[in-house]
Amino acid sequence: MTIGIDMMGGDYAPLEALQGVSLFLSEPRFGIRLKLIGDEVQIRAHFPQLPDSVSIVPSTEVIGMHEPPTRALREKPNASMSVGFNLLAKGEIDAFISAGNTGAMMVGVFYSIKAIEGVLRPTISTVIPKVHGGYGLILDVGLQADCKPENLLQNAILGSIYAQNILEIEQPSVGLINIGEEEGKGNLLAQATYPLLKENKWLNFTGNIEGREIFTGKADVMVCDGFTGNVILKLGESIFDIARARQLHEDDYLQRFNFETYGGTPILGVDKPVIVGHGISTARAFKNMILLAVKMIETNLLEKMKGKFITE
Repeated sequence: MTIGIDMMGGDYAPLEALQGVSLFLSEPRFGIRLKLIGDEVQIRAHFPQLPDSVSIVPSTEVIGMHEPPTRALREKPNASMSVGFNLLAKGEIDAFISAGNTGAMMVGVFYSIKAIEGVLRPTISTVIPKVHGGYGLILDVGLQADCKPENLLQNAILGSIYAQNILEIEQPSVGLINIGEEEGKGNLLAQATYPLLKENKWLNFTGNIEGREIFTGKADVMVCDGFTGNVILKLGESIFDIARARQLHEDDYLQRFNFETYGGTPILGVDKPVIVGHGISTARAFKNMILLAVKMIETNLLEKMKGKFITE
């Protein structure tokens, strides 16, 4: 397998990406090739002698963190992100990772690769540390700010397959994030989504999840619209920031709120692995994003998702 990495994306590019690659290569890796996309001079300054498993794909431009996404991709075909999507579309890499402009990453996905047949709208997720160990999954966390009940149903299916293969939960339970436990609770979206989840025989649907239950492990996969999910995501990040500021972050549970432990989030529902990293990604985050891409490929995650939607 071959993983493409945007070395110029992120607030600390390219140093943290370079150090992340070094961390990944510090342990024996067999059958995994890396293509480093970016400024060749800076990459070679860090890697005077590249391992056989690593190659450089030069790029001469960078898409800034605040540039308009569509225009930036159109006007900068030689940017590291643009080159990465082109390689992915042509099948020259099997997965693509970037901590660059998130909006441009989303636009690049829709312009360069296809959604899985049958998926109405791709989604993004985040892992949530459970109090008693392990991780749960929330989706959507920002890509589908406004959505329909059918989108949440598909997110539950995508999230369940992801939880089985990546989080290694054999029979993940699914919950609908809501303002109460009762079936009739919530806004129009929640009320219309509940029966879809309940009637789907493949899902292990356990009912509504209140905000106070998100971290308890009551459900492994929790679905909501992207507006709500993004608020929860940013709240979770702030918990770790506050703990660190108050010197409480050494607590085992609070440590697991650190986004570096999982690196980035994949865009689910598209037919090739694309992982979006935080703009402030560090070396550890880049290493973990590479490991996530490898696991997605090794578990045939996308093929399993495609197979599920073909049979629906």
